[in-house]
Amino acid sequence: MTLKSADPAFLDALSARLPADTLRRPDVRYLEEPRGRYSGQAAAVALPRNTQEVAEIIQAAHVGCVGVVPYGGGTGLVGGQVMPEGATPILLSLERMRKIRAVYPQENVLIAEAGAVLAEVQAAATDAGRLFPLSLAAEGTAQIGGNLSTNAGGVNVLRYGNARDLCLGLEAVLPTGEIWHGLSRLRKDNTGYDLKNLLIGAEGTLGVITAAALKLSPIPANAGTAIFTVRDPAAAVELLAMVRDAVGEGVSAFELIHRQGLDFLAEKLPELRQPFDPRPEWCVLIELGLGKGQDAEDALADLFGHAMEAELAEDGVIAQSEAQRQSLWAVREHIPEANRLIGSVSSHDISVPISRIPKFIPAGWKAISELDSSLRINCFGHLGDGNLHYNVFPGAGRSRAEYDALRGEVKRIIHDLVYDYGGSMSAEHGIGRMKVGDLERYGDPMKLAAMRAIKQALDPHGIMNPGAVMR
Repeated sequence: MTLKSADPAFLDALSARLPADTLRRPDVRYLEEPRGRYSGQAAAVALPRNTQEVAEIIQAAHVGCVGVVPYGGGTGLVGGQVMPEGATPILLSLERMRKIRAVYPQENVLIAEAGAVLAEVQAAATDAGRLFPLSLAAEGTAQIGGNLSTNAGGVNVLRYGNARDLCLGLEAVLPTGEIWHGLSRLRKDNTGYDLKNLLIGAEGTLGVITAAALKLSPIPANAGTAIFTVRDPAAAVELLAMVRDAVGEGVSAFELIHRQGLDFLAEKLPELRQPFDPRPEWCVLIELGLGKGQDAEDALADLFGHAMEAELAEDGVIAQSEAQRQSLWAVREHIPEANRLIGSVSSHDISVPISRIPKFIPAGWKAISELDSSLRINCFGHLGDGNLHYNVFPGAGRSRAEYDALRGEVKRIIHDLVYDYGGSMSAEHGIGRMKVGDLERYGDPMKLAAMRAIKQALDPHGIMNPGAVMR
């Protein structure tokens, strides 16, 4: 069915069904995305206060065949939150729906509305003596509904899993305006199709998540952080195996960092203190979270000694205080900001089987160098779960605009190589609008057919986030 623009008559009729000040003209922050690749459009932004108001909005859009673009914290990196063309939609922001509805410490469960900022969810868990382990650079802005809709990852996936693994139940409004009351707190509920996991990762194309029952964990009694320099990614992979053999599930994060990222930090954020001088070619940031009676600093010291003996590590810094832990993490967490200030030609959120990463990384360098030897690559990310951010940047002193003609070819080279190595071109950022063509190129035909059938069944008018994930 052809979508219609949200014209004044539609907006007047919708406004009459809602409390005053629910619909507003969208200011510029709703129409932009962090990388500046897309500019969106919208006739209005809807700011509901509760799930029933969300249902009213979606039902009106379904009947009127008007597109709805869900907008979370606006931190998505693949254009899922902006619609640059087509019939003018309305934006739906749940920023007013940010309550922590309940916390059940004995059950390790927290129920939050979708507009709650991730940092607020983390704080509520901490106040209850628990941990909500989803952690990413945008946690001060990103909303839990958006995290679930994109199946966000972050630095703790190695131990705790993606957002999908941290959710027990959902409340959601489906594309017809009907409310699904699925806020189950159960670990076991084997009653047919898993609608929860269908909505998680759907990027708002199958409905709007309005609240979630989230899985909490005990706060590790003893945490420790260290940065070890390593000779190359192969040594990093061997070190990862050594760490896991030593502490099992006690390793929370294992991050790979390349010198190019450290160089970008020195150039764009010189006030940020770095742990090594000179800057190493490769290093890994390790976070341990151990139980009572275990000392994380001692465990890291033992690991460093064994790594030195095995010629896997060359130097290291083990945090001796919380301030030092934060300082080490600041290096990793500010790399995306330095990247943004440099301006990438093409950024790639990829996953590759961990054992194949040591060969993939230089193969990518070789292929990009053969295309244009002036291009620079900053390879960093979540080595512990195989997720790399393999980003290509302009030559020193040059702008990304000079490489616009090469951008598509750069992406094709990297993504083709990813699939040659058995990987995925979208590890944690989703598809959005930026990677729709990539999904069509690399996706399994049977999976794509099933996805289209599900979309048609749940959203027959195609109103939910038009143009995202699938055309």
